[in-house]
Amino acid sequence: MVFKRLLGSLGVGGPTVDTVLDPGAARPGGLLSGRVHLVGGTADHDVEHVALELVARVETEHEEHGDGEGVVVFDRHVVGGSFRLAAGAETSVPFTVALPWETPVTELYGQPLGIVLGVRTELAVAGARDKGDLDQLTVAPLPAQEAVLEALGQLGFGFRSADLEYGRIGGTGQQLPFYQEIELTPPPAYAHQVNEIELTFLAVPGALEVVLEADKRGGPFSAGHDALSRFTVPHEGPSGPQDWNTLVDGWIRELVEHRASYGSHAVYGHEAGYGGHEPGHSGGSGSGIGVGTAVLAGAGVIAGGIVAAEVVDEVGDFFEDDSDDDSGDDPDDGSAEDFGGDGED
Repeated sequence: MVFKRLLGSLGVGGPTVDTVLDPGAARPGGLLSGRVHLVGGTADHDVEHVALELVARVETEHEEHGDGEGVVVFDRHVVGGSFRLAAGAETSVPFTVALPWETPVTELYGQPLGIVLGVRTELAVAGARDKGDLDQLTVAPLPAQEAVLEALGQLGFGFRSADLEYGRIGGTGQQLPFYQEIELTPPPAYAHQVNEIELTFLAVPGALEVVLEADKRGGPFSAGHDALSRFTVPHEGPSGPQDWNTLVDGWIRELVEHRASYGSHAVYGHEAGYGGHEPGHSGGSGSGIGVGTAVLAGAGVIAGGIVAAEVVDEVGDFFEDDSDDDSGDDPDDGSAEDFGGDGED
């Protein structure tokens, strides 16, 4: 969906911008392409540059103010500039840019996960800047990400929610200032040991790092605690030679059976290859609902009821106020814009 806006900071009669992304979902580390359509205003303007910013709605925790939400710019590309836009003239700037490998996944099998990403267009004209167009960014999983999620579904895990957390996971190669958490409910085989499993993917060009966190239940003589581990697999996904159900079940057993207590962002596990785990019992019956199927069946409860059309609306709602911010923050500094303790802009 395209959000058309008059460039407010350039005044009435200024140029307008409309960015249209090519159809289809992008993928982490893949290419995003489209065109920026410009229409001149009532006078000629010298365009200094046209830039695209990738933005995400991210949750954060404040010690003093509690939980909040804000907008983070996590990548930026200048796609055109240094040309004169005549009054009333129309022109189009094509672009193809690479997405960061850690770009969050927003959908699985076409169903939204409640993650809100956007592409924000900035037009700089004669020293004035305006972020005048915002488009929803849809990102599908890499083959290996899909294979891990499908294996968890086959093992009986269910999808609970997904969000973006501001901060870093210690002991990993994380690059972005936030990470995606996918929360899963355990099957009966693990329900007595854990309340939930949290899954984070950290992709790099050559492989996929999988970070698992278990919210472990307490016992009669012990308190509950969190345990983390991480594993590395290649990008080959379901076409690879490994038995994904056996592999992922081995990860889960290693995670939940580990008896030591660790901080929520301390990694105890080794980086495992994609072999190396002996076959074990399945956490499910083998005929359980896959995560993808569970998402299709439970779309009404994902992220508090956000379904496809509502996710589109959320893009505009989340970034509407922020689009007039001309602070020019460097996306690489890890800063977040518009964080508030009450979650409101």
